[in-house]
Amino acid sequence: MSVASSETIPQIRDFDFIHGRWNVAHRRLKIRGGGRDGVADWDVFDAVASCEPRLGGLANIEEMSCPARGWSGMAVRTLDVASGEWSIHWVNSLDGVLQPPVRGRFTADGCTLEGPDTDGDRPIIARYIWSDIRPDSARWSQAFSYDSGATWEVNWIMDFTQA
Repeated sequence: MSVASSETIPQIRDFDFIHGRWNVAHRRLKIRGGGRDGVADWDVFDAVASCEPRLGGLANIEEMSCPARGWSGMAVRTLDVASGEWSIHWVNSLDGVLQPPVRGRFTADGCTLEGPDTDGDRPIIARYIWSDIRPDSARWSQAFSYDSGATWEVNWIMDFTQA
């Protein structure tokens, strides 16, 4: 059995930019799904993250520590070789529940991943966007749609800078 490599699977290197240690500036909406017509009250805080590749790049594990808010979390990213799609699963120290994955792929502008989820008891579509990817920085944002994708509310932004 051969080992996956960037020569046989070009997408294997898509998330290489996030490997290493990062300082993360968070902006998270205090109230989601409020339909407040652009009026937003944001919770602003800092965290640190580290990410390492696994399985020759087919997966990576990112751990984020946020002592200012009393939680830590872990993202598990995996590449489906057959489809070329990435999946991201998230779990945090507050509830230990592995969240449903979002799935997507990279383009020249970054990476957009989506998947069904719930916000409390409301069904949503969750969207993660990786953008502004540079050698020493990147931006991640999360948006929810409460109306099957007709409209989106950005509710969390993380700006990563290399530590």
